[in-house]
Amino acid sequence: MPHPTVPPRIVFAGTPDAAVPSLVALVSSGVDVVGVVTRPDAPLGRKRVITPSPVARKAEELGLPVVKAARLDDDATAQILAFEPDLGVIVAYGGLVRDPLLTAPEHGWINLHFSLLPKWRGAAPVQRALIAGDEVTGAAVFQLVSALDAGDVFDQLTYRPGADETAGEVLAALADSGAQLLADVVDRIADGTAEARPQQGEESLAPKLAIDDGLLDFSRPADEVLARFRGVTPEPGAHTRLAGERFKIHSATRGEGALAPGAVAPAQGGVLVGTASDAIFVDRVQPAGKPAMAADAWYRGLRGDVELGS
Repeated sequence: MPHPTVPPRIVFAGTPDAAVPSLVALVSSGVDVVGVVTRPDAPLGRKRVITPSPVARKAEELGLPVVKAARLDDDATAQILAFEPDLGVIVAYGGLVRDPLLTAPEHGWINLHFSLLPKWRGAAPVQRALIAGDEVTGAAVFQLVSALDAGDVFDQLTYRPGADETAGEVLAALADSGAQLLADVVDRIADGTAEARPQQGEESLAPKLAIDDGLLDFSRPADEVLARFRGVTPEPGAHTRLAGERFKIHSATRGEGALAPGAVAPAQGGVLVGTASDAIFVDRVQPAGKPAMAADAWYRGLRGDVELGS
């Protein structure tokens, strides 16, 4: 790595909103971000408009050269190595870094991962932590190796989610605090004081969520139902079944009283839905083929009783 008075040359790889604070923090810290790697433009929204990734938009705003690649194949590798980076930094890029790219920079690649490694290695650490009911999560900066999220850890931070925080909200908070953690680690690598230690503890995996992971089972206790709701919100989204069709639930918190699992009753500002223990309170829903709406307005339009999960 260059002498600390000379900014290190960094290639940054990332794609979603959660990676943007890290890119901004690195640029603001004074390191030399010589190139940015992100996923190609993709269709977005109901009209499927081809749209650059959040990282691509921010990189272009910052005047940084951008490589758009669905995977880091020979062509992408050649483009990245042409930047002659001292260090690669990756935050939620969405693809694997393999040799020769993995070991080409003098100090390899480091990764900001949104969990307390070795817990929740994989693509959906925040979501899986919430679904599992973890009371504490966090972020870690580690040395990227060929094995999944298994490298030595430079530093980490802890975060205790609020009772109603969703995965989207927790991820946004960790993206901000993790960005500064990442910038601090890069500074230590630059001046030669960084130390990485092997991961300690029990490993768990966090595979990407599928649509079916968002299905709420009201035959389970409220704690489990709400944990899953929080973990799958906003993506892939929480839902149940109503008359055989997907019925989306956009907000859910703990309610009062008890109802039969899946039973629905009116409440001020929303509805109550029964579980195996306490009812949960829902104030925004989306029936199949309709826009999202207030749950109390949906309930007033019903003809007779309904049972969610049917």
